[in-house]
Amino acid sequence: MQSPRTIRRRIRSIGSTAQITRAMQMVAASKMRKAQEAALAGRPFVQLLYRIQREATRSAELAHPLLEVREVRKRAVILVGADKGLCGPLNSNVLRLAAQYDKASTVFVTAGRRAAQFVARTGRTLAAEFAYGDSPTFPEARAIAGFARDLFLKREVDEVRIVATRFVNTLTQEPVTVEFLPVGEIKGLHIPGVEPEAGSKADVPECLFEPSPEGVLGFLLGHYLNIFIYQVLLNAKASEQSARMVSMKNATDSAEGLIKDLSLEYNKLRQGNITKELLEIAGGQSD
Repeated sequence: MQSPRTIRRRIRSIGSTAQITRAMQMVAASKMRKAQEAALAGRPFVQLLYRIQREATRSAELAHPLLEVREVRKRAVILVGADKGLCGPLNSNVLRLAAQYDKASTVFVTAGRRAAQFVARTGRTLAAEFAYGDSPTFPEARAIAGFARDLFLKREVDEVRIVATRFVNTLTQEPVTVEFLPVGEIKGLHIPGVEPEAGSKADVPECLFEPSPEGVLGFLLGHYLNIFIYQVLLNAKASEQSARMVSMKNATDSAEGLIKDLSLEYNKLRQGNITKELLEIAGGQSD
């Protein structure tokens, strides 16, 4: 049986841990809200991009190197992970999905320290490593998209895919694999987290494109890829902070429950000692 002193020390230690996890939960909640707000702030621009693309495709047949479908001999995977742990099974779920790709025919482009560590630990080929902060920026996304685009255009790879986490809600984050390059049918372009049909009623029947619809579409494809990666980073960061918030809340609740159990055990032990001392006193007086 533990002594009262040992139990008191455990209660203090667990209480300190609970304070840390509670603080981390609040920080993660704040960062999650910022990531969600950033994703929502970019939606008007994305919806305008959809409208321009729809109008341009009505009068253009685009042939572009980024649309070229080739036989897949070598593939690049953009693996988006977290920089830190303490976010439940989030990292392991994404890395498990990435581990399904063949080592010999796949090169990895990583975003986040955990993703780069996975590639190095498993002996896979790392083509490039990128970092992104707690509030992903558009230049960070543009750098990743530009590197992947160059790999595809130089024919170093025949296909580019993204393995990341899709933010559903605070309690649910899904690891997903999405196609990035080749772009596919221009009319079916879709950016994660944004409804492509939004604002369609505001489309005008006729538009004038300079220098030509083909030129405009070719220019917009690069912006589409940049925005695609940007939305992926925002989803990944919102998922990470949500998972960390939930994980820290569970840890805090577990710590508080353990403190209650230890306090009950301490009070029972203390009461038993007091009763024992009273009996000893009463026995001494009777003698």
